[in-house]
Amino acid sequence: MNGIVLITGVSAAGKSTVAQALAERLPRAAHVRGDTFRRMVVSGRAEMTPEMSDEAVRQLHLRYRIAANAADSYFEAGFTAIVQDVILGQDLERFTKLIRNRPLHVIVLAPDPAEVDHRERSRDKIGYGGGWTIAQLDGSLREETPRIGLWLDTSRQTVDETVKEIISRAAEARIHEGPE
Repeated sequence: MNGIVLITGVSAAGKSTVAQALAERLPRAAHVRGDTFRRMVVSGRAEMTPEMSDEAVRQLHLRYRIAANAADSYFEAGFTAIVQDVILGQDLERFTKLIRNRPLHVIVLAPDPAEVDHRERSRDKIGYGGGWTIAQLDGSLREETPRIGLWLDTSRQTVDETVKEIISRAAEARIHEGPE
């Protein structure tokens, strides 16, 4: 598997863990953590809430542009770039157009909400704050996100099983359209 890989899904879907495990399986790979770019804003950060202020959306789209540029830079330096972030709704298609290089693979991790709840309660970080619920994000994923790339229900899979499935089904995840 080479090129650029985008792994998305709701908070606590397993994106970080799967992206890291996939990167470790490949000979030259970089793990681009989208949320790192959000945390770089020291003052003036507008958090994403269900009300989605204009400033919060502007900062979210800035974060996506920076992640896409980082992925392209790693790819151009000979690495498989694995980007992971919460990219839902029409933003998923927009993000694929921000990536200049191909091949681009889109992986959507879509465990059932009960499993997401279990994973959220089992981890150190908190993905559901600021008014968000698992049901809200899951609804956005399943009802508003275009069905592009490879969608995986990872509810009953181990991380290793998910990584193996991503690698074996890479052709199904490939996005052919390029930037506008």
